[in-house]
Amino acid sequence: MLIDTHLHEKKFSEDSFISLEEIVEKAWELGLDGICITDHESNAIRAEAMSLSRKTGLLIITGAEVLTLEGDMTVFGLDRLPEKMVHARELIRMTEAVGGVAVCSHPYRQNNRGMGDFIRDLPLVRGIEAFNGSTPKRHNLQAYDLSLELHVAALGASDAHVIEQVGKFATWMPDWVKDEAGFIQAVKQGLTLPAAYENGAYKIFRNTLCDKAASF
Repeated sequence: MLIDTHLHEKKFSEDSFISLEEIVEKAWELGLDGICITDHESNAIRAEAMSLSRKTGLLIITGAEVLTLEGDMTVFGLDRLPEKMVHARELIRMTEAVGGVAVCSHPYRQNNRGMGDFIRDLPLVRGIEAFNGSTPKRHNLQAYDLSLELHVAALGASDAHVIEQVGKFATWMPDWVKDEAGFIQAVKQGLTLPAAYENGAYKIFRNTLCDKAASF
């Protein structure tokens, strides 16, 4: 199961140039099994995404990218997003309280939206976006190292705002992930591996933390 876990579509992310339909078409082209639409401060596309998922058979999970006072997080399972900017600790608390999961986005990106080393001080860090398609390689490698250091799920995601970026990175998950609940469970259990699209196929980055995932 390969899922691009961070994508923006143009209806609810003003900085995106791609529609949900275009993202889905490109995902099929690349051989992805699922996508996560994580618009800025919005999960308003949920109903449309669910309808298109049923129509096409592609797993479409709706989350949101939320900017906290310390940096960006993608959240899943949190239906009611905060109405004002909150601290990362508060966003994690809100998400965990409803059984969801929050992932630290592009932590070392140098645009005042990455949390960087502050992540070490956060409670209940469940996942880190280790490979982000809109982030320089050296900063992605820093994020990957941090996920290994903290023994938390490492995810891969395109963070696409244009069609060419869709699927640049993705996340491997067990085949039993069929919906949002399974997605959240896999992240919380650390059953994820980042993957990069190279030469027409996905290359999965394996590490000893995810050896247990190989049996699923």
